[in-house]
Amino acid sequence: MGKPTGFLEYEREEARAYSVKERITNYNEFHDQLPYAERKKQASRCMECGVPFCQSGMNIGGMISGCPLNNLIPEWNDLIFRDNMEQAYKRLRITNNFPEFTSRVCPALCEKACTCGANGDAVTVRNNEYAIVETAYQNGWAAAEPPKVRTGKKIAVIGSGPSGLAAADQLNRRGHSVTVFERSDRPGGLMMYGIPNMKLEKSIIDRRIEIMKAEGVTFKTGVNVGKDISAKELTNSFDRIILACGASNPRDIKVEGRDADGVEFAVDFLKSTTKALLDNGLADGTYISAKGKNVIVIGGGDTGNDCVGTCVRHGAKNVLQLEMMPKLPDQRAENNPWPQWPRVCKTDYGQEEAAEVYGSDPRIYQTTVKKFIKDENGKLKGALLVSLSFEKDKKTGRMNMTEVEGSEREVSAELVLIAAGFLGSESYVTSAFGVEVDGRTNVAGQNGTHKTNVENVFTAGDMHSGQSLVVRAIRDGRDCAREVDESLMGYTNL
Repeated sequence: MGKPTGFLEYEREEARAYSVKERITNYNEFHDQLPYAERKKQASRCMECGVPFCQSGMNIGGMISGCPLNNLIPEWNDLIFRDNMEQAYKRLRITNNFPEFTSRVCPALCEKACTCGANGDAVTVRNNEYAIVETAYQNGWAAAEPPKVRTGKKIAVIGSGPSGLAAADQLNRRGHSVTVFERSDRPGGLMMYGIPNMKLEKSIIDRRIEIMKAEGVTFKTGVNVGKDISAKELTNSFDRIILACGASNPRDIKVEGRDADGVEFAVDFLKSTTKALLDNGLADGTYISAKGKNVIVIGGGDTGNDCVGTCVRHGAKNVLQLEMMPKLPDQRAENNPWPQWPRVCKTDYGQEEAAEVYGSDPRIYQTTVKKFIKDENGKLKGALLVSLSFEKDKKTGRMNMTEVEGSEREVSAELVLIAAGFLGSESYVTSAFGVEVDGRTNVAGQNGTHKTNVENVFTAGDMHSGQSLVVRAIRDGRDCAREVDESLMGYTNL
């Protein structure tokens, strides 16, 4: 422990966000990092606990508590305090292939399990991680390190999201020859086109991809496996296949008027904005625009919030965000104690921006759309909303949702974005390889492993476990890589 009294001497201080007025004028990341002297103070607040829940990654109360990657958090906090950032980066890279991603987009499960947070403010773990990895890039410590020996084994990774990239990175380090296939024009999966630049600028992804290329990983973009190239061709050409295609089937809202022109899936909306931003600087007509429109976002998760923030930047007339569930409490409830993940109401950047621009929080709780209203040309002009009530079934204990009688009201809307989550893998890929899927269409692993029912074919990430966090996808990709390596070599040191 660098400073035993650090948590008593220094208050938590996070990276400072730009003002709403300033940041909504562009699509850039919007935090100023602390000077190094202040960052050392923040790192010194870590107590290097006897039981560091921050790095546990355990399931407590039905949710993950602590880092799923088991990052060596107390160690690199101490190294920051002791001015040894290079060693801190080396310790960080032992467990995390892509700290430049997680330090930007992870909801910091580590901090929610921090012992300092039990009776005060948690250590700024995610900001500390950001400082480590960006310092590493600035000083050349993150340079490419190609493996010295190749095994002669060839592996195809289908999908370049966080799980696919993590598996590819691990297996390439081991000396295997890895080819990553991506159907989009740029690698990165949903990190590239599903997460806005405000949270993760795409140059950060490109920077890591270039390092992986220099280390020997081959990327083939614009190749849709199962359509452009057959599964048989891949299984004949590679020793092992990893399916890491994500859970990319968006959940739909099936109500009257769903076919109205102006009802879009959130993932299509976000992708169109990012792609146009990268391709042509958001030239008019090249993306789904919210400019001047009344917008309804259906869904209260991260994707819904990203839609809200993007609509604000487009110049939407107004934005409403519908959440079917009741508002969570502002503080931990008694049945949700530390170190469980705190089930509390969180106001994210998009909601904060909408509240300032439009005058109120955009969220409406316990509400859904009952009908989309079209004009005579089939274009969306409004929506019929209805309030919901929840009652516990005395027999099953489940919460049943019912409409509140007389609560219907009509609102104007020229654009609706459905951000209701994802249902699982896409059937054309799973059918092409003949892999078994479970009841949620996730690719089924055999006996709790990442191996599918098809010989030499493995699966990882959201395609395997369902929609989840980037940090969990990285962990699943690493675990899959270990199994693949052992199947090829008879043992593994990954």
